[in-house]
Amino acid sequence: MATILSNARLILDNEVVTGTIVFDETGILSVDQGVTGLPGAIDVGGDFVAPGLVEMHTDNMEKHFMPRPKVFWPNGLAAALVHDAQMAAAGVTTVYDAICAGTPFSAKDYRKDIFADVMAALRDGRREGVFRIDHRIHMRCELTSPDLLADIEPYRDDALVQLVSLMDHTPGQRQWRDIQHLKTYAMGNGKSEAEFEEDVVLRQQEGAANVSRNWSAVVAMFSERGVPIATHDDTTVEHVEAGVASGAVISEFPTTVEAARAARQRGLATVAGAPNVVRGGSHSGGVSVSELAEKGLLDGLSSDYVPASLLQAVLKLHHDHGVGLPEATGMVSWKVADILGLRDRGHLKPGLRADIVRFRALGPTPVVAAVWSQGERAF
Repeated sequence: MATILSNARLILDNEVVTGTIVFDETGILSVDQGVTGLPGAIDVGGDFVAPGLVEMHTDNMEKHFMPRPKVFWPNGLAAALVHDAQMAAAGVTTVYDAICAGTPFSAKDYRKDIFADVMAALRDGRREGVFRIDHRIHMRCELTSPDLLADIEPYRDDALVQLVSLMDHTPGQRQWRDIQHLKTYAMGNGKSEAEFEEDVVLRQQEGAANVSRNWSAVVAMFSERGVPIATHDDTTVEHVEAGVASGAVISEFPTTVEAARAARQRGLATVAGAPNVVRGGSHSGGVSVSELAEKGLLDGLSSDYVPASLLQAVLKLHHDHGVGLPEATGMVSWKVADILGLRDRGHLKPGLRADIVRFRALGPTPVVAAVWSQGERAF
């Protein structure tokens, strides 16, 4: 049976209207202004109804595979199912799970331990049809890793891998150009000062050689089958130009206005962190994402490490930074879908997938009331 939501504030591409939306598992059937008298219609009392959120980069899965330091959860599919439910509760209906391949030497070495298990759990969940929402894989390639190519080779033709990003976490480069921020981050994760200093020396000595070798190899491996490529933490114009030369289409988490502007000028989409918007700044010394939005240099948002940050960022951009609600919502729905080539979702339009989120706003706080993925209730 079709679901009918009426008396809803429908967030369309360019406006918010009071209206009615009708959908089922085949897709969105109609979107109309006004309140309907159709039998079975649900009066949502003025709640917002928006396209289901499209998330292209979240590390949230890792938290469930290693819920405490050095504690590895033995049931990968169960861990993935909890992550799936959390994403649905945040209003996400399409998620590109960011799976880190390779590690920057001794930093976050647990990612190497869980890599194969995460990949297998996602494959099993998709095959068995047990996920609430649509999962795809964003392969995050840590180019400083000496073993990166061996780690990713088994997945070069994996159909689930639908986005690849090129990361360089060499101390003094990109995200960690300010080594003091890296020191604070590393010591907060349990490293002693002596361990940190030793790690920095090793990573700076070997990082450049590994990045040079791995960059071109990764691009060649995945561009053969048309997987979109994203750069990561672009800081300078030269970083952006290197991405363009490699066929990248996304500049992910640019750390400066200069890099974001260069990306815009060269045709790359810019995607940045929603937690940065919610917190009012970067935890690693990068540019304020709200500033990028105000300057018209932001295309999309990613929840990164906090799934619930997406809708919170939408409301904050709208209320505190003068971004129209349709435009801000587009940064977590249709704009991201379009960037990734997903033409069947992201908009409230007849004929598209019925990926729908219903929520209301308590000031700056979104309260998700219901989520439908392909017309079926997911939350």
